[in-house]
Amino acid sequence: MSDNQNLLAEQRRALILDEVRRRGGARVNELTRKLNVSDMTVRRDLDALARQGVIEKVHGGAVPVVEARTHEPGFEAKSALAPGAKEDIARAAAAMVAPGSAIALSGGTTTYAVARFLLDVPDLTVVTNSVRVADVFHAAKGAATVVLTGGVRTPSDALVGPVADQAIASLHFDVLFLGVHGVSVEAGLSTPNLAEAETNRRLIRSARRVVVVADHTKWGTVALGSFARLDEVDALVTDAGLSDEMRAEMTEHLPGLVVAGAAEKA
Repeated sequence: MSDNQNLLAEQRRALILDEVRRRGGARVNELTRKLNVSDMTVRRDLDALARQGVIEKVHGGAVPVVEARTHEPGFEAKSALAPGAKEDIARAAAAMVAPGSAIALSGGTTTYAVARFLLDVPDLTVVTNSVRVADVFHAAKGAATVVLTGGVRTPSDALVGPVADQAIASLHFDVLFLGVHGVSVEAGLSTPNLAEAETNRRLIRSARRVVVVADHTKWGTVALGSFARLDEVDALVTDAGLSDEMRAEMTEHLPGLVVAGAAEKA
């Protein structure tokens, strides 16, 4: 690659992660040649990806981490992953919301970030099954009218199950911002929690417009339960860490793609 010495760290790490996942592993010397950067730079990138839990370092290179499809990390663990990307995504997603809208926010750390950017949008009605999202609006008194569904609490502080499903089924909102564990061409949108999969289906049915908010590391991940096809999504808001291959694949299979932060990072 001729221009890769000037790649931003996030973009370079996305390329490395894509290479490791696609080939089932990669060696440091191969990555230095492909990216046209130093051995030390590649090793720093591998260290950063290993801290995020998406690769495992081995002697001379790295291999992908195959996470159990039923494993659901807690809210705090997920919050530590790609915080800058989530901030970019949240800012772009919040810009889609008009004053006076009825919106829904699912559980997740990215939707939590979206909520914080919505505090200045007047006259919102917010439906959520996320305890954390509800707390954002409750702390800023008068910022929005919030409807919090009941239900059983998941490790990521989402409320799911029959009580949540029944509450959501009677509601209708203009746009749903949906956090996901995984997005792929074959499996669509997926989550490790089967009860959450059903609650997410209910949210999708009640929304006029469905916007998935997910950083680039979610692309290609498949969890236990699928709950929507890609053609049921109106837009995906992701970050500028995409590789060219990821961007091409997303553009081919998703009706709308918004790459947050791309202009200022170009």
